[in-house]
Amino acid sequence: MKKLSLYFKKPLVMELREQPVPEPASGQVLVATRLSAISAGTELLIFKGLFPEHMAVDATIASLSGPFHYPLAYGYNCVGHIVATGARVDPGWIGRQVFAFHPHESHFTAAPEDLLAIPQEVSMEDAVFLAGMETAVNLVMDGRPLIGEHVMVFGLGIIGLLTLALLTRYPLAHLSGVDRLALRRKTALALGADRVLDGTDQDGKAALATATADSHDDGKADLIFELTGNPGALNGALSWSGFDTRIVIGSWYGGKSAAIDLGGRFHRDRVRIASSQVSTIAPHLAGRWSHVRRLRTAWSMIEAIRPSALITHRFDITRAQSAYDLLAEASPDVLQAVLVYPHT
Repeated sequence: MKKLSLYFKKPLVMELREQPVPEPASGQVLVATRLSAISAGTELLIFKGLFPEHMAVDATIASLSGPFHYPLAYGYNCVGHIVATGARVDPGWIGRQVFAFHPHESHFTAAPEDLLAIPQEVSMEDAVFLAGMETAVNLVMDGRPLIGEHVMVFGLGIIGLLTLALLTRYPLAHLSGVDRLALRRKTALALGADRVLDGTDQDGKAALATATADSHDDGKADLIFELTGNPGALNGALSWSGFDTRIVIGSWYGGKSAAIDLGGRFHRDRVRIASSQVSTIAPHLAGRWSHVRRLRTAWSMIEAIRPSALITHRFDITRAQSAYDLLAEASPDVLQAVLVYPHT
């Protein structure tokens, strides 16, 4: 049996490497991957070569500690089961289902403390959304929605849909989503959004402004999440902002940039723009919250929402190039694509 490891070889080219399956060291276990989810945000930036060179890939994850450069093994959504243990690890670990922030590959070794046990109530297909759900939890925590607010989510990819699903659990006056793809808008409505827009429909925008103006002064949003991955979309978010509107940017733009209109009302309206990134806990929450507590919350939200319904495409790991090509084309039929490792 061989280990299959996926690498970003150069822009738009994936490479699948075969190596012997490793033996776990004395303090390690061997994990056989069952599924790994592709992040259509960060991973597509790497696929297209739009990453900032020499920046650390992720300083908080040991398997992603190196700098951005090709060839690069990347990914952080693996679920599988433990098939072997080292001499100093309890053999009782064998058979346990686990999640790992680890690149796409069929087998890997890890210390048990670097793995997250999947709760019995959670399927592997739901568990593969853990990183995305933790990001969504972090976004909502940073946004701090209030009862009776009008909240908007720009960008209804997986992170946007998970964030919206969490926001439906708040007593908001109005929750709306914006995305150009019809399947994403339809899914947002099914998850509980009050209204969705495609970003270009002026009649729909006027109707939404009228509907939300019934509940407060001006029909503007109180809180906006920008999750499109497109820096130019921030101008659309700004067009919905009013006095003291909070805009939380969860997108990572990589090497992309765009002209942002900070003239006009932005200055006088005291619009607040903040970044949100899951690697850290917001300073104002760090006294009470830890990564462990946030992960525990993410697991409970996975159990409640069951996000596996968002998986639209499954690709054998040997067809990974086709999966990334499809995502790069911005296919309107894709929500979440996963890689499958049938030999495990």
